[in-house]
Amino acid sequence: MMETKLSNGSKTVVIGNNRPTVMIGERINPTGKKKLAAALREGRMDMVRQEALAQVAFGAGILDVNVVTEGVDEIDILPRAIKAILEVADIPLCIDINNPKALARALAVYPGKALVNSVSGEKKSLEEILPLVRDYKAAVIGLTLDDNGIPKTAEKRLEIARTIVGQAESLGIPREDIIIDPLALALGSDHMAAGITLQAIRMIHDELGLNQTLGASNISFGLPDRMAVNKAFLPLAICAGVTCPTVDPAKVGSTVFATDLILGRDRFSMNYIKDYRRREKNKPQM
Repeated sequence: MMETKLSNGSKTVVIGNNRPTVMIGERINPTGKKKLAAALREGRMDMVRQEALAQVAFGAGILDVNVVTEGVDEIDILPRAIKAILEVADIPLCIDINNPKALARALAVYPGKALVNSVSGEKKSLEEILPLVRDYKAAVIGLTLDDNGIPKTAEKRLEIARTIVGQAESLGIPREDIIIDPLALALGSDHMAAGITLQAIRMIHDELGLNQTLGASNISFGLPDRMAVNKAFLPLAICAGVTCPTVDPAKVGSTVFATDLILGRDRFSMNYIKDYRRREKNKPQM
């Protein structure tokens, strides 16, 4: 089975279908977070460090780093955020940026093998991002969208995944360094959205054998009690072939650990028990 290895220079994380699910922590992202956005505009890294530590405490194996917000110089702030996180969190990072200049600057300061988030099937994206992935020997997330947008069918998403893989391999990027995101869309807009995404996950898994990620919470956008939907959808996605979902580990980590336990990926239930003890320890005192 395909295995993707990421590192921060000192610690390596291995992602694979026969291994425990690796959570990519999503919270270092200023979208919808006014305090974090303000801190980044001011060049302060205290909240970035806090978010990093909190996500590691709840079981994140990789941290996504996104600093894109109005008033922030990404080329300056992204490398600083990466250095700040690595000071407190000993896990690999996922560099979440579409600006090639900022990405190049960030990869230049990163001490290990990073995950780049992301490339798509769009011509411009393939031409600008993949050469940087190759030059810095990183891994990359491939989004199943192209110049026509996000396809409505699983078959088309598989086709875009094939295109990304073909282009990456033509540049010398090994297949194991490509992680596909089949994209979760809101059920509130299309009641078949989850089914199409799950079908795409299975097809990509069966044909390409690649590791896959997913912004699982997108599925519940606009609905009441979103967490109930997210916690129902995530195990289905993992069973279909998602190996490293992008999530908030404090909210859905217990669901991920329980799913791995049921799937036989947690020897002697150690990860599940460790997570339970961690949550009990961090539970607010009455």
